[in-house]
Amino acid sequence: MKKKRHNKLIEIIQNNVIETQEQIADMLNAEGFKVTQATVSRDIRELRLTKRATPDGRHKYVFVQDSAGMTDKYADVLRAGFISMDSAQNILVIRTVSGMAMAVAAAIDALEFEEVVGCIAGDDTIMAAIRTNDDVQNVMRALNEMIG
Repeated sequence: MKKKRHNKLIEIIQNNVIETQEQIADMLNAEGFKVTQATVSRDIRELRLTKRATPDGRHKYVFVQDSAGMTDKYADVLRAGFISMDSAQNILVIRTVSGMAMAVAAAIDALEFEEVVGCIAGDDTIMAAIRTNDDVQNVMRALNEMIG
């Protein structure tokens, strides 16, 4: 249901000039999705929608599919917080600068590696569950490339 709602939300903002979350909620409700403004707010955050100026000076929600800029931001977070990583079978253990584990884990989650099932972060350590032992090497290689 969430995926259908997200797809409908993207369709709505691509076909209309939508300036407010309330407008989105009204249009989704009209399409049969029972949502509140809080749900729309979460959807906007999850879809990483942004507002852009229209030629007439108004602002509308847009869905930016180009993730290169976001990937660069996540790579910056990785570079800023990363110290080292090692594996224990299909668990990837990443050491970070003190206080940066949650930010680095969030960046890894946002990069949506197919191999990463999920991350648990403490203050300076992340445990990432990886699908297979072989996948750990792929993720480590990808992270090393991002970090430079």
